[in-house]
Amino acid sequence: MSRPVPNPGILDIAPYTPGKSPVAEPGRKVFKLSANETPFGPSPKAIAAYTEAAKHLEDYPEGTSRVLREAIGRAFGLDPDRIICGAGSDEILNLLAHAYLGHGDEAISTTHGFLVYPIATKANGAINVVAPETNFTGDVDEILKLVTPRTKLVWIANPNNPTGTYLPFDEIKRLRAGLPSHVLLVLDAAYSDYVSRNDYEIGIELVATTENTVMTHTFSKIHGLAALRVGWMFGPAHIVDALNRIRGPFNVSTPAMLAAVAAIEDTEHQQMSKTHTEKWRALLTEEITKFGLKVTPSVANFILIHFPLDQGKTAADADAFLTKRGLVLRALNNYRLPHALRLTIGTEEANLLVLEGLRDFTGSK
Repeated sequence: MSRPVPNPGILDIAPYTPGKSPVAEPGRKVFKLSANETPFGPSPKAIAAYTEAAKHLEDYPEGTSRVLREAIGRAFGLDPDRIICGAGSDEILNLLAHAYLGHGDEAISTTHGFLVYPIATKANGAINVVAPETNFTGDVDEILKLVTPRTKLVWIANPNNPTGTYLPFDEIKRLRAGLPSHVLLVLDAAYSDYVSRNDYEIGIELVATTENTVMTHTFSKIHGLAALRVGWMFGPAHIVDALNRIRGPFNVSTPAMLAAVAAIEDTEHQQMSKTHTEKWRALLTEEITKFGLKVTPSVANFILIHFPLDQGKTAADADAFLTKRGLVLRALNNYRLPHALRLTIGTEEANLLVLEGLRDFTGSK
């Protein structure tokens, strides 16, 4: 019997695998530290806005996310007409691939780049080209070496997930200058709110001064609205126009939209989360290093912990050990990092329990 067959390449795509949420030993609390979620939840003002919006669920959303685009514009000093919103930045990444990649085209991502990039690339019949990283960081020279006449798009997460590393603005500018003008550079700034480096720039300046660069962002991280799926992109007018032609007409719900407006306006809540993250990112890195484990320097709300290959001391062994204690970290086999775990910075209680667990696992004093 015949049946519908997906387009070529679809069944070759490895599905995205989220972090697990297992049950700990009896009597232990579970701390999910695998998905880079904020431990503080959303702003109370965002929750209030969401609750108020629930009174009118019978109404369709305003189709252009106007109030949210205007709020983002006020927060970042941007023209709202050059902003497009989506159901998470994932939707926007897929829209970009759909609009600018076709069969036989090439898109470049890096070795440990976000898994959505190859999925979006292959889903549109394009070829995912992987550029080597240096010290778990994107390497501009390695990316430029791989550019061919078929290259149409370059994906860069800055900071990168799952490594936590970043490219300074000068390197991003050098990358843009080295790419042909027809190649779209996508700067994914999902974790930019946690960065406090003088040489970092979210991507706004480059987008504002070129016709071939876009910057995407999300409300899932520091704003704590992951369940609502809200993301946005700032780009040249011609790219925003192209995406608006293919996005769903009501792709951001009214409750999500209004909660996001309240969240982006609550700068005090954001600063509290950033301060907590900076404190514990440094402390966890310092203390875990004392246990004989390597930690990749991070500027995001998570850290990458590397484990030895010795039997009983591997990342898989550590994952099992910590999981029994209710500490759920992210295994990274599908990110080509089988010997590492990603730890999302959690509450003070969770962070201290992780240190205790790793101390016991490594046998450190």
